[in-house]
Amino acid sequence: MVSKTILDNGVRVISEYMPHAHSVSIGIWVANGSRHERREHNGVAHFIEHLLFKGTSRRTALDIAREIDSVGGVLNAFTGREYVCYYAKVLDKNLPQAVDLLTDIFLNSTFNPDEIEKERKVVLQEISMLEDSPDDYVHDLFHRSFWRGHPLGMSILGSVESVGNLSRDDIIAHRDAMYRSEDIIIAVAGNVRHDELLKLIDGCFDRVPGGTGRNLCHIPDYGQKVEVVEKELEQLHICLGTKSLPYNHPRRFEVYLMNTILGGSMSSRLFQEIRERLGLVYSVYSYVVSHTDAGSLVVYAGTSPNKLNDVLEITCAELRRLKVDEVPEPELASAREQLKGNILLSLESSDNRMTKLAKNEIYFGRYLSLAELTGGFDGVTSEGICELANDIFSIDCVTLALTGKIVGAAPKVSQLVL
Repeated sequence: MVSKTILDNGVRVISEYMPHAHSVSIGIWVANGSRHERREHNGVAHFIEHLLFKGTSRRTALDIAREIDSVGGVLNAFTGREYVCYYAKVLDKNLPQAVDLLTDIFLNSTFNPDEIEKERKVVLQEISMLEDSPDDYVHDLFHRSFWRGHPLGMSILGSVESVGNLSRDDIIAHRDAMYRSEDIIIAVAGNVRHDELLKLIDGCFDRVPGGTGRNLCHIPDYGQKVEVVEKELEQLHICLGTKSLPYNHPRRFEVYLMNTILGGSMSSRLFQEIRERLGLVYSVYSYVVSHTDAGSLVVYAGTSPNKLNDVLEITCAELRRLKVDEVPEPELASAREQLKGNILLSLESSDNRMTKLAKNEIYFGRYLSLAELTGGFDGVTSEGICELANDIFSIDCVTLALTGKIVGAAPKVSQLVL
């Protein structure tokens, strides 16, 4: 059972009662992220996420860590391009303590100057760690290039320069501008009733400023781009991608199924052809990234530098195949059941249900039932996937990102055939 209440100042409270669960997951979501930053302050949303765990007027950073550990719970946070989430997962009997702890760090963090400087070093190390992990870094490189000149292209972590220049005033000004009541969603799933939840948070968010901090800008222009960062690595890491659909697009079920068939699992076409049949890679997969107003579909592979052209040719051939040949019904049915199964399995945990509640509210403004989700997949046809592939697989929208050792000249997008 899902319940929703909008507090007097616009803060949204959504809960799902799971009577057979022993846990409760609570998340405080802010419906804006790195795309809502000023370019010179890139990384500030992620920096704030770190700093809220560094002490309040009532608790030190050590107190916060000890308190959640003392009940065997989880306390964490993450930042995306369109949201930030602070969450806790505890046994149902410990929910009052989790609410007190989570609201304290969200509302009463002090942003102590000494803690800011210590945590700045931690974030700079996180940026360095990403750059030293090429199989992760190439995805960041791809999206920076694909959305070049647009806020979606800014790194969630920020850069060494932008994070290094953030002052305490910059940080607090961003928090005050973005942590507004109409952008805050409290999502809870587990063994708790909605009326009990409302009593626990009663009055907690009264001081939150009203309004919204979100500001969507124009949809970016797509184009042909190649981004190469040469490094002395054994493998060459590849991201090849094109445009996709916004999060709430009516045809989103088609793109999810198409991605599953293309490279979303071990039985997918790319995995079976490039890894299993030819042995050209250890890892190859595809994924979809969707935002409020745009999206991308990306293929990743890691291969030997001298096998780059082989991997690209096979990948493009599989993309063309989706445009030309309708997916056989058995293959479509298998992908459909795979996605349904993944959804059902994920909903057995309170934290996944909590996340689903919040994202539904951010992108749809309402709860999407399980029947609505599975029904969406049931309505997808082979003809629809073929039509969608022709709509989004265009050489005019392709970005290729590479990091590693380049043998010879780097490929040009114009050499690829979609």
